[in-house]
Amino acid sequence: MTPSSGEPGGVTDAEWSAAVEAVRGLTPGPEGDEVQLICHVNPDGDALGSMLGFALGLRRAGFTRVRATFPGTFELPTPYEKLPGLDLLVPQPAAYERPAMVMTFDVAAESRLGALASLLSAPCVVVLDHHASNTRFGRINLVDPHAAATSVVVDELLARLGVPLDAEIAECLYVALATDTGSFKFDMTTPAVHELAARLIATGIRPGEISRRVFDTRPFGAMKLAGEVLGRAVLDPAAAGGHGMVWTYATLDDLARHHQRPYVLDSLIDPIRSVAEADVAVVVKQSAEDEWAVSLRSKGAVDVSAVAVALGGGGHRLAAGFTGHGAVGDVVAKVRPLLDDHLT
Repeated sequence: MTPSSGEPGGVTDAEWSAAVEAVRGLTPGPEGDEVQLICHVNPDGDALGSMLGFALGLRRAGFTRVRATFPGTFELPTPYEKLPGLDLLVPQPAAYERPAMVMTFDVAAESRLGALASLLSAPCVVVLDHHASNTRFGRINLVDPHAAATSVVVDELLARLGVPLDAEIAECLYVALATDTGSFKFDMTTPAVHELAARLIATGIRPGEISRRVFDTRPFGAMKLAGEVLGRAVLDPAAAGGHGMVWTYATLDDLARHHQRPYVLDSLIDPIRSVAEADVAVVVKQSAEDEWAVSLRSKGAVDVSAVAVALGGGGHRLAAGFTGHGAVGDVVAKVRPLLDDHLT
């Protein structure tokens, strides 16, 4: 069982049992029930790894009518292009139209599903997530805010279904776990996280090779772009009740000038959050004209999840995000006063 199973805010035994019963109630095989798996728009390692790891688990259990997808442009970030189970991944238009079951992964709210939210009318919707801000939009909600990653929830459900780990499932779950714990650097890296990582590695996966592919390989243009974006960072020491905020931004023109895809911007929050003089780090990434994907991080003085929820997003106490609109200065101006409102 996961460490939080049965604890306040964790997944109850009744919820686990309902999920197991729902999956076992499906008909496997070539003429069996259709199962549609969905993760959030602009998927990260936890979203993709958790979804594909569970998809492979369903296939091992005999389910052959399984598809996985995510909303928006069907483009995988390069670090995840070698994940096992990619043959189960389809573009949004190829998702099952009337699946018997929909399962979502790392999705805190319906808004993160885009047009795929229409599939929530399926007879059974199971939500697997670890965001405290999850709106519990499923019929069955396996939401464990104590879990370091959604892959922790997936591992537990696979175990309860009697699906053993193999190297392919383990690689997906390891990528998910490593990315959401910042390569095991963040505070949610508990003894249980290392125990799970050890079980995954014991299947024969190669963590060094995986880490080089996921964390340590970037195009030269991405490095040049990062230099520009870091160079325009602004420190606001009076923000967050005097704990300080540092922020920067990247535009679509930046991406085009360096011939880069949007995923290369995701790692920029890490050097920004390392600034000693600021508790809060903010990276504002343009996704369309007058639209920005905003990443928020805190070292502990501010609950950035509450800030993100107030602006239509969600996440964790120390890591969250939302979609902003208008000029980049307007977006940051909306964030700054909320930091004072949500000091911990």
